[in-house]
Amino acid sequence: MVECGINKKILYRVQELIGNAVREINDNRKNKINLVWIEATGCSGNIISFLNADAPSFNYFITNVVNLRYTNSLMLAQGAQAFLEFNDVINENFILIVDGAITVKDNGAYTYAAYYNDELISAADKVFAAAQKARYILAVGTCAVSGGISAAAPNPSGCMSLQQFLKGKKVINLPGCPCHPDWVMGTIANLILYGDPELDDLNRPKIFYGNTIHDYCERRSFFENRIFAEAVGQEGCMFKLGCRGPVTRTDCPTRRWNDRVNWPVGDNTPCIGCAQVGFPDLMEPFVRME
Repeated sequence: MVECGINKKILYRVQELIGNAVREINDNRKNKINLVWIEATGCSGNIISFLNADAPSFNYFITNVVNLRYTNSLMLAQGAQAFLEFNDVINENFILIVDGAITVKDNGAYTYAAYYNDELISAADKVFAAAQKARYILAVGTCAVSGGISAAAPNPSGCMSLQQFLKGKKVINLPGCPCHPDWVMGTIANLILYGDPELDDLNRPKIFYGNTIHDYCERRSFFENRIFAEAVGQEGCMFKLGCRGPVTRTDCPTRRWNDRVNWPVGDNTPCIGCAQVGFPDLMEPFVRME
């Protein structure tokens, strides 16, 4: 007997399969740590860079390594529903990522991150609430690590780094404008498997920030032989053009960007020191032309 064109046995079997799938998903989620990603005062460049991950991919990472429970840009829920999810997850076990500088001037009015119960909630408020309960706190991107472009002079919104804002809380710093997806995923994987990675005096993981760009630059031999480019596009070391590779600690020359295809010096432009403390103000001019 067929009712409404649907065989009841098939319907029950489909419902059983869906139920099993939901239970499996929920069981898998229980075995993975939650990830909360708050975008404060920035450009969303770090989350875009994170989406470009390839080893592993972004999809693999959020499916098999963590539960990405909250993110301003990527989650399906919006508005009040998203804020409810945020309040739920910060009462569970989670890693906190903050992307962007923190502005507290005028009660955080320059970056509102939620609207709930007729009240505007600043990014600073959300970051502070989450940081009190997070298992680990990561500052992702130069704005979060040291203020970056958001805090560049004259800094009208009074932006500051996450560490300045949280005072006394341990923050693992992952600078870069934007931060390479490997630096984020590698640090989180280390936290899950082994706990804190080995950090330098600026709380940066040594595995990614242990050497200067200059150490492994493909143009290092030009520097050693005093062969310097006089204009962008020429062969030779770009130190005299203002390259900040000698003072910037990242593994860009060996890790590379965009599916490991290229990086600034490889594309004939000097390193502008985007991962260095003081960027951008102390790194200017980005290209020195005499």
